[in-house]
Amino acid sequence: MQGMRKIAPCGIALGLGLAAAGAPAAALADAVSDFYSGKQVRFIIRSGVGGGYDSYARLLGRHIGRHIPGAPQIVPINMPGGGGIIAANHVAIAAPKDGSILTMVSQGLPVDQALGLNTTLKADLRTFNWIGNMSASNQVLAVWHMSQTKTLDDAKKRETLIGSTGAGSISTQLPALLNNVLGAKFKIVVGYPDGRDVNLAMERQEVEGRGANPWVSYKSTTPKLVADKHIVPLVQVGLERDPEMEAPLLRDLPVSAENKPVVEFYSKAVMVGRPVATTPDAPKDRVAALRRAFDATLRDPDFIKDAEAQRAEIDYMSGEDLQRIIAELVGAPEDVRLRVRNAIRPDMNAMTKLPGAKDSSD
Repeated sequence: MQGMRKIAPCGIALGLGLAAAGAPAAALADAVSDFYSGKQVRFIIRSGVGGGYDSYARLLGRHIGRHIPGAPQIVPINMPGGGGIIAANHVAIAAPKDGSILTMVSQGLPVDQALGLNTTLKADLRTFNWIGNMSASNQVLAVWHMSQTKTLDDAKKRETLIGSTGAGSISTQLPALLNNVLGAKFKIVVGYPDGRDVNLAMERQEVEGRGANPWVSYKSTTPKLVADKHIVPLVQVGLERDPEMEAPLLRDLPVSAENKPVVEFYSKAVMVGRPVATTPDAPKDRVAALRRAFDATLRDPDFIKDAEAQRAEIDYMSGEDLQRIIAELVGAPEDVRLRVRNAIRPDMNAMTKLPGAKDSSD
């Protein structure tokens, strides 16, 4: 896709290419610098400390400040809950609309909004000013190595207990889609506070697998699970197959003609992996400056070295391309959205809630 470049583990820099700045651009930069100088930019993180979203957000936050005119301090603020809905609503409604806010939005929320899945989502993601996407890694449904389910075909033959978080989370949507479109028999346990809690539940064998997680997140936050083959990917979702995994790509699996648009919609949706935005109605010059800062950060050798140290693979997508993709997802034809809505809706008989748990985030 246009605008996307991958930073390989060896640290190949991105060829983003910035236009030369003239006098008018310099004047705008001065105004932006005056605004940000001596200020704090709050980075709203939609999950708890230590998860995949948190590690990527803090990685970006450690470096982007020096590329924003005025070099503001970046302050991470964790705001978990509701599969990322609490953070998104805060950014859309309560947060100041002056460019002093950054956030990393839950991957599943554009789908949530497009399909009207959760009435608690008040944010219109089309109105967010998208800064860029850090990762478009394939999503993976994986099981613990001791599970009797070893392949997707096994999952069609036996009930497999899968841990998940909130209703807005892709970790609920993906196993439901596989049940409804491919005939899998996943039993979804919702309500774990965070993706890390699902990992622990797998290790304790309370559940057999995790509903969804980006493969690069497993590699960066729980590399031992990957290295020791403690998790077994059953299916991967994206536009192209990741050769590191033997798991089949959802787009390559045989589905009915009626469900093909559903698979295509969802495969496109997972490209919104680690999307960064500022608030609606932020001044255009500050949005432009944040986008330039994002681009410069992902080319920064110190950032690249830091990303390599935490095994965070980076797939760059520009803010402009991200803006377009989210608009296309939310504005997809009604008949396609209806089919997807039905496909990712869990059967109540295939879902149970963790006792005493609250909906949360991945």
